[in-house]
Amino acid sequence: MLDPIITWLASLDFWSWWILGLALIILEVFAPSTFFLWLGIAAGIVGIVAWIFPGMAWEYEWILFAVIAIASIVLSRLFLKKHPGVEDNTKLNQRGAQYIGRQFTLTEAIRNGRGKIHVDDTQWSVEGPDTDLNEVVRVTGVDGTLLIVEPAKKE
Repeated sequence: MLDPIITWLASLDFWSWWILGLALIILEVFAPSTFFLWLGIAAGIVGIVAWIFPGMAWEYEWILFAVIAIASIVLSRLFLKKHPGVEDNTKLNQRGAQYIGRQFTLTEAIRNGRGKIHVDDTQWSVEGPDTDLNEVVRVTGVDGTLLIVEPAKKE
């Protein structure tokens, strides 16, 4: 029952490892998790070893594949934990958060804690201490679609 499988495994050569590696890397494209990438690279490395040492027993090839795959996955996880990726724009879908730290001129005086500013092509409601019209305020926070402001310091 296992004889055909063992015969098939023993007949695999370096091309088989490279094809497996390519298939795993292609699978990574459709299921991005950087998991199949490392398996594909491990299969490619085993293919190189099998090409250099064509007489290597298939058992050792699979053991080498397992060791390289596990080591590369563990090392990549450790590396990514210490060096997380930098996102290009962490505030992409948080439009109001992009304005924190910027200064704007009030288009409607802040009375009873509420007023308005004009940012680019949009009117924003603001909350802060009472401030007169045309005074400069600095955005310090966001609460939904409401910008939290304080009077800008005059230099």
